[in-house]
Amino acid sequence: MPERFICENIRISTSASDGEALEEAARRLKKAGISRITELELYKKSLDARRRGNTCFVCSAVAVCEDGENISDDTLVRSFIKRRPKTALGFPRGTEPMSARPVIVGFGPAGMFAALTLAEHGFAPLVLERGASLDGRIAKVDTFFGGGKLDTETNVQFGAGGAGTFSDGKLTCRIGDSAAESVLETLVSLGAPRDILYKAKPHIGTDILRAVVRNASERLEMLGGEIRYLSRAENICDRSLTVHGEKIPFGALILACGHSARDTYGELMSSGFDVEAKPYSVGVRIEHLREDIDRALLGPLAGKLPAAEYNLSARSGERGVYTFCMCPGGVVAASSCDEGTVVTNGMSYRSRDGRNSNSALCVSVLPSDFGNSPQGAIEFQRALEEKAFRMGNSSYAAPMQTVGDFLSAQNGTPPSRIQPTYRGGDTVPAELHSLFPDFISSMLEMGIRNFGSKIRGFDAPDAILCGVESRTSSPVRIVRGGDRTAIGHPYIYPCGEGAGYAGGIVSAAVDGIRCAQAVIARFAPRD
Repeated sequence: MPERFICENIRISTSASDGEALEEAARRLKKAGISRITELELYKKSLDARRRGNTCFVCSAVAVCEDGENISDDTLVRSFIKRRPKTALGFPRGTEPMSARPVIVGFGPAGMFAALTLAEHGFAPLVLERGASLDGRIAKVDTFFGGGKLDTETNVQFGAGGAGTFSDGKLTCRIGDSAAESVLETLVSLGAPRDILYKAKPHIGTDILRAVVRNASERLEMLGGEIRYLSRAENICDRSLTVHGEKIPFGALILACGHSARDTYGELMSSGFDVEAKPYSVGVRIEHLREDIDRALLGPLAGKLPAAEYNLSARSGERGVYTFCMCPGGVVAASSCDEGTVVTNGMSYRSRDGRNSNSALCVSVLPSDFGNSPQGAIEFQRALEEKAFRMGNSSYAAPMQTVGDFLSAQNGTPPSRIQPTYRGGDTVPAELHSLFPDFISSMLEMGIRNFGSKIRGFDAPDAILCGVESRTSSPVRIVRGGDRTAIGHPYIYPCGEGAGYAGGIVSAAVDGIRCAQAVIARFAPRD
């Protein structure tokens, strides 16, 4: 019977091809007594640059073999090989009659994968997305990026594909759920590059993500689902909601509204849903020249390998400072969705060949910082965004300061070698210490100095800080029980990042699958 194996710790030079890694995997398998290999492909590939002068790729390969069942585990271990049984997702079918078709609020990663899963099992869901379809959304976002008007319903946060559509498209995931593999395979089937299946730090890029979103919407409709854009859900209760005054019944509701749907949070709290404050993070975007980061991390291989990435963190007492959503060769995206606010995020294209690299530089915010209330969590976030707007001359320009000025408590040094990318450079010199409470400013200072000791040039005086980065995750959690339904609301399934149960594209998609799985296990599809 065929078995799957993973051949690990395959080290190849940075000039070697993927085929050389596969050849080494085949050699090891045969040495272990496994020769009938029917499939062989890369499983993971990462860059090891810890030792200057000895940078290499470390790979693993997955193989399907016909003659490995009698090989002892000891023999496999000596060759850095292990068995890897494939875990199939189970979808037991329920029998409870469904009073109306299932409805999904939101078409970000959680809503998208919930909808596709339900449609594949015959449930023909209705998706309500408050923002525009993909083409309309791209036009609105490009207008705002170019200095034009903000559309509060269609923007970087709201619309087809969710906030991830205008991002780097990172697919790192640390939740350890077997459904994560299914998410990656589905993304590839929708047009994502096949290398996301094996790279250690996979990413798609905003340009490719847009095609993936378009293909996902087309597949959903082919499977019998329906998407209504520009359809913000209101008056959510146990068996119905309204859109533009129309009452829409549902047999089950998967609520995947995204982490920026503050009006929806407010309505749920007013209606008695159990919503709690949760920790999140706020800070700034820091920009460096891509070639500086590449040189610091890759040394003589800079320019010969893909753009370098970093992931840094430090702690002081109960609080942390860390980099997040690092975008090599990317831009700082104008990510506001509410009038009178400035919000920043990061975005990269597949090629990651922009002049700058940027990352969020964020400090943890604890429920005790805002009175342990969900309303306080939202208002803390909103107040920073409104203050950033005022500091940017109330024109959606972003407040900006050089690292040198920030660390020396000065102000007014204009950008020089490193030019900000937010809205094509639409920034205003500002004193960013005055934007934040002292506990955030002091942690940002500590983080910059600490990370400068780890990556040469991270604390370069001409690096750019731009704010405010405030949408790292949802500030609240819609509490649900073990059956994934909201406490006291047995037909409503809070889902994804907006509900407080995910932290990125893959984990949100996994939560969408699991919520759909719960619906399928409970209900029978309607005829």
